[in-house]
Amino acid sequence: MKQKFGIKEVVAIGIGTALFVVLTNVQIPFGIIPNTALQSRVAILTFFAAVFGPVVGGAIGLIGHALGDALFYGGVWWSWVFPDAVFGILVGIFASKYAIKEGGFGKKAIILFNVIQVVANAIAWILVAPVLDILIYAEPTDKVFIQGALAFIGNIIVSGVLGTLIAAAYSKVGAKSSSLTKE
Repeated sequence: MKQKFGIKEVVAIGIGTALFVVLTNVQIPFGIIPNTALQSRVAILTFFAAVFGPVVGGAIGLIGHALGDALFYGGVWWSWVFPDAVFGILVGIFASKYAIKEGGFGKKAIILFNVIQVVANAIAWILVAPVLDILIYAEPTDKVFIQGALAFIGNIIVSGVLGTLIAAAYSKVGAKSSSLTKE
């Protein structure tokens, strides 16, 4: 299925990126290993990717993470920027299956949404991030795989809880408001 890309998607990238950046510093550190935390921004990325598709999800993950790193941390850690883009793309590929915009985000769609976000998080944080940490920054193998595993756990929790709640609420409200505008 061909993904349409228009003004709504451009606006979604802008709003999603802005929210992602603003939420960069809203986090609960794990305290186990440095630079890993529960971050609410992943729920925004998950939601926008699930509603608007892979291009929007990838753009928000890439631009939002890079800008957030640059603004709040003074530098960009590319090996963690790219996994957010990969995650956004993977979740977004299935956007039409979740039926969030159409108001069809019911039990089956919620289950699919969460299976996809878990798999996408596994690919992004257990595979892509540690490998890029090793290849780009020559980071120690044991450290990066522990960080990746913690990021994976944190992101599946945040995406599973906050992402699902945001998507469910939007599906209910968005479907009603779009049916009103069609009349």
